[in-house]
Amino acid sequence: MMTTVLVANRGEIALRVMRTCRRMGIRTIAVFTDLDAQAPHVHAADEAVRVSSYLDIASVVAAARESGADAIHPGYGFLSERAEFAAEVEAAGIRLVGPSATVMEQMGRKDAAREIAVAAGVPVVPRGEDAGMPVLVKAAAGGGGKGMRIVRTAEEYDEAVAAAKREALAAFGDDTILVEKYVERGRHIEVQVIADTHGNVIHLFERDCSTQRRHQKVLEEAPAPTISDEVRTQVTWAAVALARQVGYVNAGTVEFLLDTDTGEAYFLEMNTRLQVEHPVTELVTGLDLVELQLLVAAGEELPVAQGEVTLSGHAIEARVYAEDSFAGFLPQAGTATLVRWPDFVRVDHALEPGQVVSTAYDPMLGKVIAHGPDREAARRALIDALDETGVLGLTTNAGFLRALAASDEFRDAAIDTAWLDTAEIPEPDDELPRRLAAWISAMIAASDSGHPFQADGFRLSGPTAPTLVELDRLVVVDRAAGTVDGVPFRQISAENHVLEAVVDGHRVRALINVQPHVVEVSYQGQRHVLTRADPLADAVAAGDGTIVAPMPGSVIDVRVERGRQVAEGEVLGVLEAMKMELALKAPFAGTVTAVDAAKGSQVALGATLFVVEEDA
Repeated sequence: MMTTVLVANRGEIALRVMRTCRRMGIRTIAVFTDLDAQAPHVHAADEAVRVSSYLDIASVVAAARESGADAIHPGYGFLSERAEFAAEVEAAGIRLVGPSATVMEQMGRKDAAREIAVAAGVPVVPRGEDAGMPVLVKAAAGGGGKGMRIVRTAEEYDEAVAAAKREALAAFGDDTILVEKYVERGRHIEVQVIADTHGNVIHLFERDCSTQRRHQKVLEEAPAPTISDEVRTQVTWAAVALARQVGYVNAGTVEFLLDTDTGEAYFLEMNTRLQVEHPVTELVTGLDLVELQLLVAAGEELPVAQGEVTLSGHAIEARVYAEDSFAGFLPQAGTATLVRWPDFVRVDHALEPGQVVSTAYDPMLGKVIAHGPDREAARRALIDALDETGVLGLTTNAGFLRALAASDEFRDAAIDTAWLDTAEIPEPDDELPRRLAAWISAMIAASDSGHPFQADGFRLSGPTAPTLVELDRLVVVDRAAGTVDGVPFRQISAENHVLEAVVDGHRVRALINVQPHVVEVSYQGQRHVLTRADPLADAVAAGDGTIVAPMPGSVIDVRVERGRQVAEGEVLGVLEAMKMELALKAPFAGTVTAVDAAKGSQVALGATLFVVEEDA
């Protein structure tokens, strides 16, 4: 058995791998960049080595060699599916916790994987030229929804191909694309497989990852709630057959698209690594996938046979991202001032108070995973867990996830892969958070403690006259009457920034941070920022033609120059952050009077990039 493993990753997956290594008595080595010098995974490892980049193959392999690592666990993302990385690890005489470079090269490319699937007798999606419109243009290299576009008309085709190629090149260094039939109503079903060097290949049943936005998974669950036993048998058999066909070793995931109109399941791709959503499989099977990966990498035989793999209950995972879901899903950055994760479900995360979240890396902050005896129990547990998830200092999608899990459509499993792209998830109302913020602000104003959430709670003495609290509007707090804006309000407890109260007959809890000019409230996972009204706000003209950066990121394209005549909706430039592109368009026809964006430059949230003067 190996004694030392270098974890070639960061964030929650690095911590997750280290937990299993620690339990197995394996020493761990972390790698870090200058930006991550004080990151949680660095402190969790037995030793840490600086690398120039998580994508620098030579630097990572050198770190493993110098630290005496027996093996490298790549996690997911970064180098985890790079065949050249696997080849360099093999050449250095170090074991990779994953498949061989040859297999990774074959299965890592959607075009090659498609041909192998055909050879294994696994059904594949018809090619675009055989299916007609609509088609799906997607990158042949990589995954995660990068370099993927839906094309519905011939007129859209060229622009979609160009955009997909550009995105694929940036994400994977390869702009080769595939064009296949687009299934309008489908469910994303994937099968977890694991194989050892002794010829054993087993599946750990399937997951449903149909809740997606722009091909990015949002909620994942196991087992799949809507498939028949016949389909389950079909996809699990196909996944094992494919793994055997290619000589696969270690953990992998075979993805299928189930056409809900026809009932046909098509092979999509194989992920030659551990998946983000692996915890739901672990919770329903009771198996530790990282442990199995390490055992296989050490040359041992799988300790479990196919007939011994059973399912227990249901599990659902929610991915918590640094993004504003109710403002176009724009990436967010900042310092997490307060962080609260639920303690009654599994949470894989690497976010701590005081930690800086930048746009330099993937926006996922953590995963909240609930398990129950059945799907509805797991869903309710997930909702409760997201209620207790709070991050202040930057906006996350936890409130959106909570609303999504609570929706009738998700409750009834009546969704497909395209549903979330058009669904309207109602934005949480800010009236209750405003009342909570006003109550706390009034308590602080009446207290001489100087600290908003003392461990012994707020002092209840003070003036009985109503207090006018100025937030984004005036709120009347009458402590003597026990009302806020006339609504009955009774405080139960308030300490360590957590307020629990009964408001209008409903018991609520929220994470609150009161600062001189702003109050932040996290209620049901959603961050609400309440600031004192700006007296100059009315002086700012609306629609004045100034285009600002809607997110922090880098300018990857500037298409206009000063003095250029532009049409309404014409693309002026393209901003990229966290591997997401956003086109900046002219708000109306006019003349470009200022260009403050330069290709390759980094810009802050709210920075002025273009100014367009409307034609007379």
